[in-house]
Amino acid sequence: MPFAAAMSEHPIATQATGEVVGHVLEVLGDAPDLAVVFVTAAHGGVLEDIARTIREVLHPGTLLGATAVSVLGGDHEVEEQPAVTLWAARLGQPAAPVRLDTSTSAGIAISGLGHDLVGDERERTLVLLADPFSLPLEAFLDAAPETYPGLRVVGGLASAARGPGGNRLVLDGNVFSDGAVGALLPADDALHAVVSQGCRPIGTPMTVTKSDGRIIYELAGRPALERLVELLENLDPEERELAQRGIHLGRVIDEHKIEFDRGDFLIRTVLGGDRDVGAIAVGDEVDIGATVQFQVRDATSADTDLRELMAGRRAHGALVFTCNGRGTHLFGRPDHDAEVVNAHVDGGATAGMFCAGEVGPIGDRSFLHGFTASILLFED
Repeated sequence: MPFAAAMSEHPIATQATGEVVGHVLEVLGDAPDLAVVFVTAAHGGVLEDIARTIREVLHPGTLLGATAVSVLGGDHEVEEQPAVTLWAARLGQPAAPVRLDTSTSAGIAISGLGHDLVGDERERTLVLLADPFSLPLEAFLDAAPETYPGLRVVGGLASAARGPGGNRLVLDGNVFSDGAVGALLPADDALHAVVSQGCRPIGTPMTVTKSDGRIIYELAGRPALERLVELLENLDPEERELAQRGIHLGRVIDEHKIEFDRGDFLIRTVLGGDRDVGAIAVGDEVDIGATVQFQVRDATSADTDLRELMAGRRAHGALVFTCNGRGTHLFGRPDHDAEVVNAHVDGGATAGMFCAGEVGPIGDRSFLHGFTASILLFED
C-alpha cells in the first residue's frame, strides 16, 4: 500500500515524533514522494525539530507541515491537546514544493508552480497550507483560474495561533510564519476532491435580479429581504428556529446545469438585512443573473451532506481539512469527520487538521470556505 498515516498523543514531542515516523517506516518504508505533518499548538514551538527528524529518518521527496488547533489521524480526532499526525505517500512521481511568499514588496511571490502551468487547462492539484494572517488567499484563488486554468487547490489555513506570527508552516528544511507552503501533485486521474459545506437548501432556487457587490436588492423581481421573510414564515417551527440561528445563501457555480444538488452551491453567510431598501448582505459578491438558494446548517445537515458526498467512494489515502468550528463544537462529540472519511479509506491512511478556513473546488475553480470539510482522496 503506497500510503500510510500515524498519529501520536504523547505529550513529549520527541516521543510523539518517534512513534509516528516509526509507524510510517514500518508500513511504507523510507523515501516517500510526499510527507505531510500536522501538530497541535503544544508542539508548535518544536516543529522545526520535528520536521528535521522526519527528513533525516524518512527522507521524503517533499515535506509539508502546519500547526493547528486540532488534528486527526485514521478515525480519531484530537482537539486542543498535544498531538502529532504524519501522512506519507508514494505517488509514482515527485511532488513539487511550492512557496507563496508574502514578505516581498511586490505582493505574493510564487515559486514552484512553473511557467509550464501558465495557461495549461489540464487538471493539476495543489495541496496548500497557508497562514491566515499574512496571505490574502482569496485574492490568489480569484486570480488562479486565469493564470493556471487547470489548477485545483485543496488545503486549509493554519489554526494554532490567534494572531500574526504565531503559526508555523513547514516546506522541506524551512519553517515559515507567513505566506503559504504547498505541494504540486503529479497529474493523476485517481485524485478526487470532496467539499462538504454542511448545509441543506430551503425554499427554491431564485435568480438575482438586482445586486451591487455583496448587497442583493432583488430576488426574482421582488425585494430580497421580503423573499427571505416570506420563506422563514413558511418554514416549520424547527426549521425556522434553525434558520434564525444562522441563515446562509448558496450561489450556483455552474449555471449550465438544469437541476442543482449538493456540491453545486458555494455557501456564504447572510450577514444582515436592510428593511428600508429591502436588501440583504452576504459574504461574497453576487452578480445579477446568478441562481441562489437559501440554506441552513446544523449537525444533522452537516452529517448528511458529508455522508452523501462520500457515498460509493473508495480510496487508499486521504488528506482532510476540516473547520475548527466542526468537531465537538458542531457534532457534540469528537471524531465525526475522521470516522466518516476513514470508513472509505482502505488501510486507514487518513490524516488532517482543523483549519481557520478550508480550501477546495466547487465546479471548476477553488474557493476559501468556512465550516467545511475539504477532502483530497487518493486511489492506488
